Amino acid sequence: MELNPGELKLDLYCKGIRLHESCSADDDGRGLLRTRGGLGSGLEVLLPGGLYTNIPVEEEFAKKSPYSLHKEKGKYLIRKEGKAVSEIKLLSRPKFYDAKTSTGKPMHRIGVLQGTYLGIYPTEMCGFWKMKPKMNCKFCSVGLNLGAKEEQEKSVQEVVETAMAARDECGVTFVHFNSGFCPDGNELEKLEPYIKAIKEKTGLLVGVQAIPSDDLKKYDRLKKMGVDHLSFCIELYDKEQFCKTCPGKAKYLGQERFLKAIDYCAKLFGKGKVAGEIIAGLESPASTMRAIEEFAKMGAVSTVCVFRPCKGTDYEKTPPPEYEDMLPIFRKLYTSCLDYGIPFGIAPNIKVSIVMLPEECAYLVPNLTPKQKAQLAKIEVMKAAFLAYFKARLALRRNRK
Repeated sequence: MELNPGELKLDLYCKGIRLHESCSADDDGRGLLRTRGGLGSGLEVLLPGGLYTNIPVEEEFAKKSPYSLHKEKGKYLIRKEGKAVSEIKLLSRPKFYDAKTSTGKPMHRIGVLQGTYLGIYPTEMCGFWKMKPKMNCKFCSVGLNLGAKEEQEKSVQEVVETAMAARDECGVTFVHFNSGFCPDGNELEKLEPYIKAIKEKTGLLVGVQAIPSDDLKKYDRLKKMGVDHLSFCIELYDKEQFCKTCPGKAKYLGQERFLKAIDYCAKLFGKGKVAGEIIAGLESPASTMRAIEEFAKMGAVSTVCVFRPCKGTDYEKTPPPEYEDMLPIFRKLYTSCLDYGIPFGIAPNIKVSIVMLPEECAYLVPNLTPKQKAQLAKIEVMKAAFLAYFKARLALRRNRK
């Protein structure tokens, strides 16, 4: 069966790809950099239709993939069991990766492009990794990244310089800050200096992904600060699997704390500006779809990551999910946004490589109801209006300088 770009992106998450001897990940691409969120580790490519994706390469399951990547006549071609499937582009390594901050650190150790946005993990290692015994989420590799693949400590100035370089060279519009668990509960306070500096110095959009605070009023302060998007990694909706897979979150936080934060922030920031993050493939598809439905009722979009058994993690030997099991999940993601009037894809130039964006799930849903089509039309109007606003805001900032 021939797959469209959205179906291919999803299938590659599930099966990975083998690199043929004719090509190397480091020939023209960004290289195999672990992403700072601890969920990805693969090859950054651009599929037909403008879909950015991070394809598993180094994991064991990818070695058995029916897909292989070939370099033929200077072009990159995906083959499935020998048959040509799709021509793709390797995302080139940006020049700023090898530039240095004013402190002498390579910028690729400060922030990493994930698709078209800049991901930065500015705080110390997630506290769950430091506990004895460790209480980290068992699929996560962030404790393997910091220090090895990126700096454990990043100053505000280093982050601003890297963001400016990414903006000027690559047209980055969005900086996403990620923080792990801090025993003192001050995750948001530790991110605030970075947020303020990025908003003041660059004018870029800012997203925050952190442990939910039990003091919900802290999110009012983030909104006043100019934060544009919040996401909360509840990971799993099934309580038994949540406790088994995320021991630290289960013991010190609990699912209810995540749900309260998602609900509060969705009301505070508005529909589509808050996301509940969940891992697909470690619980039943039905459970994941229940989570998508609950988030949608709150006014939050779901960020659904296909489980990837990254090397070195506790779950590295756990097999990835089957494509057929993932398909109804991502169909549900798309239709839920439309049914509950949740806008998506509004901000310009934000293409994510480690997840299927809601708008990309359109490839998986061929038929829409009249109501769903009407909601899509509203989204297009909102997208055009926000683009004009964002361009005007950046122009005003440049004129002030």
